[in-house]
Amino acid sequence: MTYSIYHFFKSLVEKRQVFSNIEKLEDFPFDDSMLACKNAGQFPDLAIRLNTDNSLFSGGELIELKDSRSYAVSSFNSTIPTGKKDIEKVIKTVNSSIKKQMEDAGNNILSLQYRDVYYLIRGKQKNNTKIVLVHGSFFETVKSNELISQSFEKVLDETVLKYNVQLDNDTKSILIDMFSEQESFSKVRNIYKASVKLRFRIMTEVKAEGNILNKKQYPEIEDDTISLIVPLHDEAEKEINMQRFHAVFDKKALKPFKIFALKHHLNGYFLVFQTRLQIKK
Repeated sequence: MTYSIYHFFKSLVEKRQVFSNIEKLEDFPFDDSMLACKNAGQFPDLAIRLNTDNSLFSGGELIELKDSRSYAVSSFNSTIPTGKKDIEKVIKTVNSSIKKQMEDAGNNILSLQYRDVYYLIRGKQKNNTKIVLVHGSFFETVKSNELISQSFEKVLDETVLKYNVQLDNDTKSILIDMFSEQESFSKVRNIYKASVKLRFRIMTEVKAEGNILNKKQYPEIEDDTISLIVPLHDEAEKEINMQRFHAVFDKKALKPFKIFALKHHLNGYFLVFQTRLQIKK
């Protein structure tokens, strides 16, 4: 059996009518046979199994579930959205059950160190629903370490101004570099004689330009559709992604799909595979 985000998307499409009936996205009957782990509420919620010796599909993609009762993407509470993650860092920062699940699935975890990240998003507005399985680079227009450091720089500038203190450029640069990694904030700090422990938490909210569900920004993502959205940097990438799609969906299954390029307002083009949520009889 072959595993990939494309095969995962196909399994969603085959059961797409279920999306309207479940209360929580995590209640969807995912195909466990293609999953290396399930971990509701902590990144990654799902991970695809790895393939061995498959030039077209590596597998191993990491998936986070995002459920919303509107056409606003719910905030990212655990990790800053990104297109790829180092699996070694992931298994170090999350509970050990994920590592064990992946090993029990027969995966040599470090054989694919950098994993593509996808977000399975469900948005609702009145009686309409949008389901989007989108690559994390859609939200990563600025690298996470740059996002943190530039945000920290704003805090630093505001604090310096508030207290009217002088800070030379070298010291400022050192401080900004020191606070550019999410791990600096995510650890729980134990303070002597304190009866509580403190952990700073980074929350990420999607701006209008990055809201794939927003009708005004991205009208191409229609109501009551399910879409797979992957990066489209050049013709070579388009060709390989079309190859992958055609390898998973046969000619009959392909017919209901609209395939088109979507222009991101801040981050180039993406390739969209879109079909209706309701099956025509």
